[in-house]
Amino acid sequence: MNPHVFRQYDIRGHAERDFNDAFVGTLGRSLGTFFSTRNLRRIGVGRDCRLSSPRLRDRLCEGLLQSGIEVVDIGVGPTPLLYFAVHHFDLDGGVQITGSHNPPDENGFKMMVGKGSLYGDDIIELRDRMEAREFVDAEPGKVELVDPAPAYVEHTTRGIELGRTDIRFAIDAGNGAGGPLALATMGALGLEPIALLCEMDGTFPNHHADPTEPETLEMLRREVLDRGLEIGFAYDGDADRVGVIDARGEVIWGDKLMILLSRSLLEAHPGATIIGEVKCSQTMYDDIAANGGRAILWKTGHSLIKTKMKQEQALLAGEMSGHIFFADRYYGFDDAIYATLRILEILSHSGVPLHEMLADVPETFATPEIRVECDDAEKFGLVERVVEHYASTHELVDIDGARIQFPGGWALVRASNTQPVLVLRFEADSESRLEGIRGEVESVLDRLRRS
Repeated sequence: MNPHVFRQYDIRGHAERDFNDAFVGTLGRSLGTFFSTRNLRRIGVGRDCRLSSPRLRDRLCEGLLQSGIEVVDIGVGPTPLLYFAVHHFDLDGGVQITGSHNPPDENGFKMMVGKGSLYGDDIIELRDRMEAREFVDAEPGKVELVDPAPAYVEHTTRGIELGRTDIRFAIDAGNGAGGPLALATMGALGLEPIALLCEMDGTFPNHHADPTEPETLEMLRREVLDRGLEIGFAYDGDADRVGVIDARGEVIWGDKLMILLSRSLLEAHPGATIIGEVKCSQTMYDDIAANGGRAILWKTGHSLIKTKMKQEQALLAGEMSGHIFFADRYYGFDDAIYATLRILEILSHSGVPLHEMLADVPETFATPEIRVECDDAEKFGLVERVVEHYASTHELVDIDGARIQFPGGWALVRASNTQPVLVLRFEADSESRLEGIRGEVESVLDRLRRS
């Protein structure tokens, strides 16, 4: 087994090289034993549209069934549809087979135990059990085929109150798993988006499905500008992340979206707790506090944030990468389609475009996420050395990497939990200060890598 496929909050790797039939069948046995020993029996299984997903589904289910699990197969769809199915049908857990935003030849497994995420030590337990081959023997389970899409559409649209339905917008689903469900959901509210790449194609032939990469948003940006649209939405491969292009053709990153969403939420729920992560702008945390909210800076990662939301009873959380989590009127998981509805709801009641709603946010100069290739075996140790380098001289938050405070700005260096990369981000009150902070930190990082 490649030990690096076992990540902090999912299992992810190359579909053929890392996930052969034997590995996936053994994973199914390990997962089935994990569930069975906790008296959890009905487990939902969904998959994205990658070409490798049917094979992985078949082998995984074989292992689950051998362990006595009753599999509820929801078919092909985005990850939030699996999350929804587990809540709606009161299942005991779930597995989504998805490579998310990674290249077409990669794939993975996002898992749930009960209504929460299976991550961290539980994933280590799965790995250890696979290595020891310690599995329960049980009477084989059965497979039930269920289509949760109609219930999903009904539930997600139920509480949305639009001021108007003639909003001019586009959705670029990147040929991922979210396109058909997004169009069905919008149609149920009388909305008529321009559909870009909303047909599922597991080869992802047009562009990478990752809304954190500006080049993948270029098709959407051109559509918004050429047609004079009010807004555009882009989804990643499994539609748990959303990217937004405003009417000017500019990217509204996740922390700016959180300002928009938190202001609306705090009007209805004064004093609500709202969670961001280490990559988010300081302006977001300041704005939440200024509007009476309780802002918490937390670790990056959908599993970690969902757990923290429950602990803090937060109504909203978000990441720079476009994971947006609503516990207000929803179940508290990340869902690009539902986030689209909430943003459209705000826009439909506003007399000004989205960028004007955010015009009073103090101007800062910031980079998007910068991804620097770094071997999985090296990246966490390197971040620890960055923390050691700055800990005695700078104010620093180290709950997830190193968020280093400088006069007039901050820098972030953290190890990705999903890819062999370091993630960097910089923000400052002037462009020259931004360049100075970035130059210093990148120089330190380069020196540490070579030492």
